[in-house]
Amino acid sequence: MTMVLNEEQRFLKETVNGLLQKHQPVTSLRTLRNSDDELGYDPGFWQQLVDMDIPSIVMPASYGGLGFGYSGLGAVMEEMGRTLAVSPLFSTVVLGGSALELAGGTPHRDLLPEIAAGKLTLALAIDEGHHHQPRATATTLTVANEGLILDGNKVFVLDGHSADKLLVVARSAGKPGDEYGLSLVLLPRETAGVNVQRTSLMDGRNAAIVKFNRVELGPEALVGTLHEGWSILLQVIDRGAICIAAEMLGGSLEVFERTMAYIKEREQFGVRIGSFQALQHRSAEMYCQLEQCRTVVLKALSSLDEGCRDISLHASIAKALVNQCYAHISNEAVQMHGGMGLTDELDIGLYLKRARVSMQILGDTSYHQDRYAQLMGY
Repeated sequence: MTMVLNEEQRFLKETVNGLLQKHQPVTSLRTLRNSDDELGYDPGFWQQLVDMDIPSIVMPASYGGLGFGYSGLGAVMEEMGRTLAVSPLFSTVVLGGSALELAGGTPHRDLLPEIAAGKLTLALAIDEGHHHQPRATATTLTVANEGLILDGNKVFVLDGHSADKLLVVARSAGKPGDEYGLSLVLLPRETAGVNVQRTSLMDGRNAAIVKFNRVELGPEALVGTLHEGWSILLQVIDRGAICIAAEMLGGSLEVFERTMAYIKEREQFGVRIGSFQALQHRSAEMYCQLEQCRTVVLKALSSLDEGCRDISLHASIAKALVNQCYAHISNEAVQMHGGMGLTDELDIGLYLKRARVSMQILGDTSYHQDRYAQLMGY
């Protein structure tokens, strides 16, 4: 299992870093947040990613993709985490694109070239409560008159306010808590009966609350097999958890480096505070935690590329550990910066807020610890 980036992946990472530093620094997020922009991201920056073929990195070559692998995409996500860049990349490519690819079938796979070309954006509508519990889906999908009727509510839909199409997880059989009976449907956001309410997340990004009021769909809206959507959804969740962990790792690294630079310069009692043994011990602990997370994230990304059978284990390990790491390091960063660490003017606070939001995406620490234990037979 490859645990280091190859030359091409390193070049990709450096190229993306240069683009982000020039066109999407942390100040861009602050500007976007303060403007309350309805789109929620800079379309010019998204087009730059498209021009670099970033959306096509992990897609099959037969559908306009580069087949570059998740290790390459993970390197991009890590760099985007460093500058808190906002784009539809995660929701469209990692979540939506993965589902269409895994489902198979010509009608939906034919959309992959549009995704790769940046002409189509997607949003996965999966969660219905405050916590990620995909098996608890209660939104219903009923077969009627050779068509489908979708009824229910979704919350915390990343990019759901702006996506061209919504990929919705709904229950077509069984009861909440069952794996069997989950189905996936794809529909335009502006379909009759769909109500989308834009909402702002704590970190300045946008999401949506989506209500489906007896939405009538044709049979072609079904993605995959009726009642058998869990097998697809599980793989989408694994890919998403690993990629968001890579992004969170980038944020953790940036916060750590900024904090180390600060304590080497800040003076108190006539000496630099970085010379205090207490801060050195705390810094060493953060460094060790980061190296551990770097390893598990690289291993998880490699497991996706190599098609390992225990991908779910790697996904839960990565997400649980990086959740803890980002929370811990962002907390330490605020404390080591002193009083100004609590001010909105300092970028550190933006990272702390991003950490808190990302920790909840596709499962918090407890969710993935429990899932890991279950997968291990406990």
